Amino acid sequence: MNPKTGMSSAKENTPPDNSNVVALEDFVQSRSAKAAVGGFSQQLTFFKRWRDDLAQAIADYQTWVERQGISDGEQDLRVYELIETLHSDKLTVALVAEFSRGKTELLNAIFFADYKQRLLPSAAGRTTMCPTELRWDEKDGPCVKLLPIETRKTALTISEYKRTPVHWTTLHILKLSSADEVREALSEVTKTKKVNIREAQELGLYDPHARAGKLDPKEMVDVPVWRHAVVNFPHPLLKQGLVVLDTPGLNALGVEPELTLSTLANAQAILFILAADTGVTKTDLDVWSNHVSTVKGNPHLVALNKIDILWDELHDDAAVAQTISRQVEEVARALHVDRKTIFPVSAQKGLVAKIKGDRAMADKSGLSALEQKLSEDIIPSRHMLIRNRIVHEISGRVESSRALLQSKLNGVNKQLAELKALSGKNLDAIQKMVARMRQEKQKYDKELEGFQLTRAALSKQAQILLGRLSMKSLDDLIAKTRIDMNETWTTRGLKTGMATFFAGTLERMEKVSHEADEIRQVIEAIYLRLHTEYGLAKIIPPRLSLLPFVMEFKKLEERANVFRDSPVTVMTEQHFVVNKFFITLVSQARQLFNECNAASKNWFQAAVTPVFAQIQQHKIMIDRSFEALKKIHENMDSLGERISELEEARKDLESQMKTTETLLERIHRPLAD
Repeated sequence: MNPKTGMSSAKENTPPDNSNVVALEDFVQSRSAKAAVGGFSQQLTFFKRWRDDLAQAIADYQTWVERQGISDGEQDLRVYELIETLHSDKLTVALVAEFSRGKTELLNAIFFADYKQRLLPSAAGRTTMCPTELRWDEKDGPCVKLLPIETRKTALTISEYKRTPVHWTTLHILKLSSADEVREALSEVTKTKKVNIREAQELGLYDPHARAGKLDPKEMVDVPVWRHAVVNFPHPLLKQGLVVLDTPGLNALGVEPELTLSTLANAQAILFILAADTGVTKTDLDVWSNHVSTVKGNPHLVALNKIDILWDELHDDAAVAQTISRQVEEVARALHVDRKTIFPVSAQKGLVAKIKGDRAMADKSGLSALEQKLSEDIIPSRHMLIRNRIVHEISGRVESSRALLQSKLNGVNKQLAELKALSGKNLDAIQKMVARMRQEKQKYDKELEGFQLTRAALSKQAQILLGRLSMKSLDDLIAKTRIDMNETWTTRGLKTGMATFFAGTLERMEKVSHEADEIRQVIEAIYLRLHTEYGLAKIIPPRLSLLPFVMEFKKLEERANVFRDSPVTVMTEQHFVVNKFFITLVSQARQLFNECNAASKNWFQAAVTPVFAQIQQHKIMIDRSFEALKKIHENMDSLGERISELEEARKDLESQMKTTETLLERIHRPLAD
């Protein structure tokens, strides 16, 4: 349904069939082959291949676990989650600038030059009116998804709306080979409409304090038609997991706190764009100071665009280069950044050069150097993040499986040694061995009852631990925060409430860390006892590290403080902006709490499951050994048969040990250069 006309569109309601999508992808792949040869694309290809290989290694591990009969429901679910995380992993580059700095032209040059014309709307003045993501999700097909501006009246964030697709208007691109159709769909992001002042205020897009004199309720103002756009396009770079976010200037960043608190903060790199003809203006500096430089932990690059304005046929290349160098120095001083992070480019000339196949012009445009720098900055950091989280977790699981195999192998070797020693012994000696095994079995069965009681106690302790990170716990904290804010929704009230909010989250995490250490000590004692008394493999249980989440909360607090104290919030103190800010803050905290809770739950399972698997496995081995001895006591001829069975079991276990070694090698395989 089109919110402006109230009419349905065939494009909105008729998704392309699968055969068309395949054909469209083949078309774009062939048209974009040359564009995808650069260094950035090559590095993305290597990274995606490494990520896919890691996902396949994890999948092969899960298949092996299930084949061995040592799988566990919750553990299996977690492994599948890790695989899905790798398959859906994205690398996000955010483009930030005031309008008329050339962001859209830069996107045209990087992604759509193969169409031999501009597809994204790029003209003088303001073009993109809402934050726009370029990405690729195969299940949606080529389309433009648009979130109506009216959703700003609700308490839901953009991230929450992404989980409810019913609210979005979808324009399916049925014919990618038609530049006109693609351009028509993409032009939606430029559209505005006129609304009265009351409507604009309800949307949070009009500040009455910024205007002197009496307001005319009949006066009409322009507002964007859409709040957010997602362009789903099968470009080779996007198909490899790249996401590009285009933000439409200072105004959007000010009225949509989620962009600053979440979207920009979660990007792997931020590309800040200036224009060579304007330099660093006051609004440029406001965007940089309030929304870009405050985001810590990811690379910040500056593109000094439109350098072709400085190209002068009356001056030689050296003179032009010197002029550009002076501009770079001035930008570095104004933004207080290293000049090595500033890249002079001409998006317009780069686009023309790609269309015409002019390599000399393409090099002169500076786009290649910028793309290379992006690949150098964002890929290694993302690779390290995956290694620290997913590789660390899954390798720990493989090591635990390996330890369980080792325990089995030790038990088999022990049984073989005992049975081979029985050759030539009389029945009395075997009977004594049966009696000893019966006593050992009875002792272990009693021991098992104690272990089960310990497991129940640990599970109860874990429930208390996880309860501190539950949504109910967070909602209680939010309620207390609202009381401290006194419902004033001013920056002063917000400051008081935020102090309560962040102190409460850190207090909960400190308690969880302390309780997790107590649980770990109990598990470590069980491992030591099993190793000492029964010769089982000694495993060191993992520690629960909530430091990454603590650091994320600290970063969120820093970003929240900056936004709270920004001129947009301090000068207007609009109920709408401050309320949206608090809603965004709560949404981010909910996400972190969910992730922290899941990490704690996964840690508990990873720490507890292997030890009780060893305990259960040892019971099975004792039972089998006892039954085998009784059979041998009844019939000495079965001794050789049992020894042969154990020899085969040993060979199989040794083979499985080699399988785990291979899996660990694949999981730890480095990223190819």
